[in-house]
Amino acid sequence: MLTVRNLAASYGPAQVLFDIGFTVGAGEVVTLLGRNGMGKTTTIHTVMGLIAASAGEVSFAGKPLAGLPPYRIAQAGLGLVPEGRQIFPTLTVEENLVATARGKGAEWTLARVYDLFPRLSERRRNMGDQLSGGEQQMLAIGRALMTNPKLLILDEATEGLAPMVRQEIWSCLRRLKDAGQAILVVDKNIDALAKLADRHVVIEKGHVVWAGTSAELAADPTVRERFLQA
Repeated sequence: MLTVRNLAASYGPAQVLFDIGFTVGAGEVVTLLGRNGMGKTTTIHTVMGLIAASAGEVSFAGKPLAGLPPYRIAQAGLGLVPEGRQIFPTLTVEENLVATARGKGAEWTLARVYDLFPRLSERRRNMGDQLSGGEQQMLAIGRALMTNPKLLILDEATEGLAPMVRQEIWSCLRRLKDAGQAILVVDKNIDALAKLADRHVVIEKGHVVWAGTSAELAADPTVRERFLQA
């Protein structure tokens, strides 16, 4: 589905991504791992067209995405759950969800999102800024799903959430994976990711320095020691 080759990007004169490459196949869960400031969010923003690539290729379902505006990339089938959630604070839960809905005949509906996150159904008339952090993250995921993405991208999936809420988010992602949803996810909870993901891509200073399966990650503790521990 998603193919990234030799991707480079800069902030002004400072290059921050160098030859980033990875793939996400249909139904796969793939992670981007690395310490803070190593280029994970920049990679996602470049894939989504929020930052212009200075070199390389990004394609989805065989079609190039480079140079397209973010809304066209979203229309191609990529749904982003951004770091910090970025829900609409002055809209209700239901208005947040409907605002991004794909339309009639779409696979994801309000009823299906409410089935995935019953708490959102209970709070559907509440404004976005009246929700807890965990509820806002559920809403951000639900909003992305309402675009009916072929690939769901989560940047810092459980950052700042209480342990019980984090577990609820991981359970949700497991349900999505079991239903065949392709997912690209960034998070610091490596143990949870190792149980969920098929493959991992480790980024260090804008370079891919390691890639492999969960079994390979567990078998090589030096990866954590060198690239993932603070």
